[in-house]
Amino acid sequence: MEGGIFRERLKALAQIMQALKMVKEDNVPCEIEEGVYLGSLGAANDKITLKSLNITHVLTVASSLSPAHPNDFVYKTIPEEARTTGGGVLVHCFAGRSRSVTVVVAYLMFKNRMPLLEALEHVKILRPVASPNLGFMSQLHGFERSLQGANTDTVLQV
Repeated sequence: MEGGIFRERLKALAQIMQALKMVKEDNVPCEIEEGVYLGSLGAANDKITLKSLNITHVLTVASSLSPAHPNDFVYKTIPEEARTTGGGVLVHCFAGRSRSVTVVVAYLMFKNRMPLLEALEHVKILRPVASPNLGFMSQLHGFERSLQGANTDTVLQV
């Protein structure tokens, strides 16, 4: 019984160590298109870099992450208005690999009328760790089908 508890605590400690490494090493946002950046928790915590890139808004795609600099940036959930205010937007989740990538890919599909695979490849070129999980890929495929059958000008104004 005690061995199981020890293993669970050791696993939790390893996850914390990985998170700290990520915050330290993966702290540069990738510009996906003008004013739209993708990154991890590390990028979201680097206030100097965010300011230097004229990022004014941060879209966090993780309910468990609190805003790192609430007095310096506008933190939002969807819908996002920063693209109309002249500032840049950092979209991030914990690792910047799945949830936030899914949001950015969907944005590119909608705004630029890009097919899913083209939008995903574009993001992967700029952020090689991008890898939406199977559930998100399924949702993106469904979103692609809905875009093909809908008049997107009436669905959402970006």
